[in-house]
Amino acid sequence: MNCLECGEKIIGRSDKKFCNDACRNAYNNKQNKDSTNLMRNINNKLRKNYRILREINIDGKTKIPKSKMDGLGFDFDFFTNLKVYKNGSEYKFIYDYGYKLLDDDFVLIVKNQA
Repeated sequence: MNCLECGEKIIGRSDKKFCNDACRNAYNNKQNKDSTNLMRNINNKLRKNYRILREINIDGKTKIPKSKMDGLGFDFDFFTNLKVYKNGSEYKFIYDYGYKLLDDDFVLIVKNQA
C-alpha cells in the first residue's frame, strides 16, 4: 500500500495509511482546513467581542450607546449563549459577560458572577 499523502510505499503494519507522522498530519490538516478556518474566524470574533465587553464593563454593570459598541467593532451576531429570564429579558452572553439591547438604542452590559 502507498501513503495517502506522498504516495511512498508504506512499510510496516498492513492497516497503515501513512508513511510517517508528518504525512499523516499534513493529510489531516488538508482535510480539516475549511472547518478549521471557519472555527478560527468565529473564535477570533468571540475573543474580540469578549475583550470589548470586558474593557467597557469595569463596574459590573454598564449602560452604553449601541453606536459606541459598533464603533469599537463589536459584532452582535456572535455570542456563546442566550439567556431569557422569567420576566422576558433576553441577554446574550459571551462566556461570563452578557448584554441586553435596550429600547433607547443603548446596550446594558453585565458580568455574570458564577
